[in-house]
Amino acid sequence: MCQWSSTSPTGKSSSTLSATTSPIPLGGEEQTRHDTDHTELFRQESYFAYLFGVREPGFYGAIDIATGESILFIPRLSTDYAVWLGEIKPLSYYKERYLVSMVYYTDEIAVVLQDHFQGYGKPLFLLHGLNTDSNKYAEPAEFEGVDKFETDLTTLHPILTECRVSKSELELALIQYANDISSEAHVEVMRKTTVGMKEYQLESMFLHHTYMYGGCRHCSYTCICATGDNSAVLHYGHAAAPNDRTLEDGDMALLDMGAEYHFYGSDITCSFPVNGKFTGDQSLIYNAVLEAHNAVISSMKPGVNWVDMHLLAEKVILESLKKGSILVGNVDDMMAERLGAVFMPHGLGHLLGIDTHDPGGYLKGLERRKEPGLRALRTIRDLQEGMVITVEPGCYFIDALLLPALESSNSASNLSPHAFRYYIVLFSFFFSSFYFLQHVTAGGCKNMTKCPRKISEIEAVMAGAPWPIDMTSIF
Repeated sequence: MCQWSSTSPTGKSSSTLSATTSPIPLGGEEQTRHDTDHTELFRQESYFAYLFGVREPGFYGAIDIATGESILFIPRLSTDYAVWLGEIKPLSYYKERYLVSMVYYTDEIAVVLQDHFQGYGKPLFLLHGLNTDSNKYAEPAEFEGVDKFETDLTTLHPILTECRVSKSELELALIQYANDISSEAHVEVMRKTTVGMKEYQLESMFLHHTYMYGGCRHCSYTCICATGDNSAVLHYGHAAAPNDRTLEDGDMALLDMGAEYHFYGSDITCSFPVNGKFTGDQSLIYNAVLEAHNAVISSMKPGVNWVDMHLLAEKVILESLKKGSILVGNVDDMMAERLGAVFMPHGLGHLLGIDTHDPGGYLKGLERRKEPGLRALRTIRDLQEGMVITVEPGCYFIDALLLPALESSNSASNLSPHAFRYYIVLFSFFFSSFYFLQHVTAGGCKNMTKCPRKISEIEAVMAGAPWPIDMTSIF
């Protein structure tokens, strides 16, 4: 067995492969807007970014498992490139910048690999495998002459995916930085939110702060700036719902936004009243979610199963709703009937790193649960030290979920007729949630998010009080 040690900027040691040849990951390609020549802002393919840290498109990479030597292959550019896109850098520039052993041009891949490995007898491990979040496949590298080599499409992907599950200290530093600047931006938006604004103004403030003061050109995902009815749309902010509602007095805001820095991301959600003051009813629901969050992070440690954490969050929310006279009956019976999924239909959280939904949630042989709520879980694994995972309980009041529950004889028996109808009017399409990123440590977990979460903290910040944030600098 030969150690395969990547030379990526993470500085992270990887796993073992029972061979003595080269993994060949393929870098991302620039994309244009449909049939136009408008080039979208490029962001590197995640596995390639993980191994090499390369920011340019069109690269290939190889790592010799036996020696640990790393090779980059870069496009051979025409002189027109220099006119429109800047200086054509020499091979030595990329060797120094990305700390690789060798650099060649992409039209030399087959010759270089043949010479380096002294023939075609050793297999090339190509990256190819299923992303269990997107149900899309990583595409294997193709280059002229690849047909002359023995190739393996099955070995590399699961090993490299598992490497990405546990984060190195350098990776944690990047994630912490992205979370620090994102937390700071959320607080800034919270302070400046006023009735009468547009949702996209909140998005704009966040993007400006993370880019202006944090150097974050990319976001981890499309910003969700939802208020009022929109707060119950899980991925609001997409093209058909473009953060364009006007904020009204009495609205709750649900802002789900996270910056990305050197490929590593953040995922933070803050819920708060746009007028700066929680009502009693809003406090009841918000605190139900807060208590669920606190219960989960108090229980997190290596070896704890994520399904159990999801069920714990559900149970705490149901208990809070019962205390608030929204539900009646035995909470254990409600859990058995999966009533928790009516109020929290999404999974509790997901792994995070280079991708917002980082891969590795489902090891080979693990199958998704079929029950409502549980089938939305992005992982059912036991927690392990070094994981970075979001904890994002939520409590929804959505007609599309509530009405079927009211019509179900099993669920309806737990819904308080008087109080619940009152809450349907008050909270229909209301959503309370917040995401706090947790780094799983040997003794429990460490919170990586630095936003106000108690009601008193939120109201104080929105009234102008200072918020202590220890900005981590990795420049």
